[in-house]
Amino acid sequence: MNSLPFSPWEMFLNAGPVVRCVMILLGVASLLTWTIFIAKSAELLRVRMKLTKAEQTLEQANTLDLGEEVTRQNGIAHTLVMAAETERKRSADIPDDSEGLKERIVLHLERLEAAEGRRLMRGTGVLATIGATSPFIGLFGTVWGIMTSFTGIAASKATSLAVVAPGIAEALLATALGLVAAIPAVVIYNHLARQTASCRAQVADLTALVMRLVSRDLGRMQALTASGQVVRFGVSRDSRSVAGE
Repeated sequence: MNSLPFSPWEMFLNAGPVVRCVMILLGVASLLTWTIFIAKSAELLRVRMKLTKAEQTLEQANTLDLGEEVTRQNGIAHTLVMAAETERKRSADIPDDSEGLKERIVLHLERLEAAEGRRLMRGTGVLATIGATSPFIGLFGTVWGIMTSFTGIAASKATSLAVVAPGIAEALLATALGLVAAIPAVVIYNHLARQTASCRAQVADLTALVMRLVSRDLGRMQALTASGQVVRFGVSRDSRSVAGE
């Protein structure tokens, strides 16, 4: 069986400098797409495993202090717990402010949750850019190649198909490479967006678990205060002994 007179590699070598640069650019974009896919997939897999483990540990914790201890090796979970703990300590001098404290903690946790979502999406914007621009870059290479071919035809005054076809084929290869770069980029971007949304939902679950611990601790404090004890975020004494001091 005879081989094709023009393989893609031969068409690349025979293309003009502009079309060749377009093909190289599209090849680099395709390589970058698959590199981001592998790197982000591994990152999101690790994040999902950590978030799942953090959910299990926070489910078993009874207090915010215990939650801080069991999440020390778990990135975003520990950050959320420490944010709640920090806000609770800063509000220690505000009496009878349970609802205000909850509101401040929720606002802080929401900011951390949004920041984590942005961090998880980091790098995927390149995929969106590649998916949106690659077909047009390839089309530019095709138009330029066809213009060059027609200019050569006019200069040589030869209009036979054998003369016209190679130049047009080389030009069309740029459009084909543009689609090869764009289609996987769009598919991979949508896949990573779904995976990131799943991780963000897990972070939201962690936020809810942290708020549950905060509410539980505040409920205990209110119960101790109602029983006649002085409570300062974990420190309680009988009010009668305080009065006698």
